[in-house]
Amino acid sequence: MALMITDECINCDVCEPECPNQAIGPGPDIYQIDPQRCTECVGHFDVAQCVEVCPVACIPVDPGFVEDRGALWAKYRRLQSAPKPPARTPG
Repeated sequence: MALMITDECINCDVCEPECPNQAIGPGPDIYQIDPQRCTECVGHFDVAQCVEVCPVACIPVDPGFVEDRGALWAKYRRLQSAPKPPARTPG
C-alpha cells in the first residue's frame, strides 16, 4: 500500500528528504505522496522513514492504493530501473 499525508500535516519539511523514492513533494496546501513512487520504503528500510520522522503522525496507509508486499517489491524494482526524476530545488 502507498502512504498518504492527511490534512493534519504542519508542513514541517522533515518527511520529504527522508523518502528514498522521491515520492513526497509539496502540494497546494500540504505535502503529498505520489502513490506510484511510494513503496513504504520496501527495498530501502524496514519501516517507512516518513512515518518514523513525522512529528504529528499524519501519514497513514492510503486505502485507495492497496498493495501487498510483493507488489511493493515489484514497484521498488521498477523504480530502481527507471531514470531518476530531477532533484527538487527549493524555491
